[in-house]
Amino acid sequence: MTEVTPQPSIEDRKVDHIRINLEKDVQFPHLTTGLERYRFLHQALPELNLSDVDTRVKLFGKTLQSPLLISSMTGGTPMAQRLNLRLAEAAQAAGIALGVGSQRAAIKDPALADSYRVRHAAPDILLLANLGVVQFNYGYGTKECREAIEMIGADALILHFNVLQEAVQPEGDTNFAGLLTRIEQVVRELNVPVIAKEVGWGFSEQNARDLANAGVAAIDVAGSGGTSWSEVEYHRAPTAFHARVARAFADWGIPTADAVLYARAGAPHLPIFASGGLRDGIDVAKCIALGATLGGLAGPFLKAADESVEAVTGLIAELSAQIRIAMLCSGASSIAGLQQTPLITVAP
Repeated sequence: MTEVTPQPSIEDRKVDHIRINLEKDVQFPHLTTGLERYRFLHQALPELNLSDVDTRVKLFGKTLQSPLLISSMTGGTPMAQRLNLRLAEAAQAAGIALGVGSQRAAIKDPALADSYRVRHAAPDILLLANLGVVQFNYGYGTKECREAIEMIGADALILHFNVLQEAVQPEGDTNFAGLLTRIEQVVRELNVPVIAKEVGWGFSEQNARDLANAGVAAIDVAGSGGTSWSEVEYHRAPTAFHARVARAFADWGIPTADAVLYARAGAPHLPIFASGGLRDGIDVAKCIALGATLGGLAGPFLKAADESVEAVTGLIAELSAQIRIAMLCSGASSIAGLQQTPLITVAP
């Protein structure tokens, strides 16, 4: 008789993901974001006062004080509730955007909903709900999307795309067929913007074009070069077989810089969120110069939130200062100006 490996609950999986991200090296071993290929042309005479540099950006009716997004990470566990509240408090104080982790755990078990509820701590921020797009092939639809939005009082909904992660999980949901039509239907039936988000392997130009045609309001490219979720799954693999399968994909994906350019070409009129391996405000500024509207970080914020609200607040302040100084030194007085700032391509 074949022994069946017990399947972990969604809550157990969430705990594993937090623990592994905090304790293990889950970065891409060799593949980079590609941002090292670009530099700003330094302007020794920018004719700007640093205090006049305007980092604000308006998105979905909310004004962000800096073009920063605390990218979706977690929820579904008591540990996640503590982290999300710290992130929300800091986002509120700084006036930046926040996405919560996948809310499927709380759709299945409403007792877990409080781990995502942060609106009381952040009444004014741009807050993004989150569900996995593959769930549209496993019984989910507009109803569950509305539940996720209403659960946290969100301003918009992220649909995350994680085909490789699902494929290397023994318990993964792997039917990604026919999703574009389902996305188009959900976008049409919801009354908030829908954001298409990869989780670390990037979108191609054709992906961006198809998603724009389906009606999404923004694209978060979440390219390669930061956290590799196949490496996360490698660390939680239940057997040597599953570990070897996951490890083979350690350097899979589209580098973030390329993903931004692909998204800009495929969806020229949509806001592009740049995420995936961004490590400082100069990376964020480079992505905006490549065509993004804002930059998102996850791993650095997770580690800061594990420490304290003050650590998160400090990280936001550092990133914002770096963005502002990069704008000054490249002669851009606004985010719109930064989007038009040429970059120098550096030979590899």
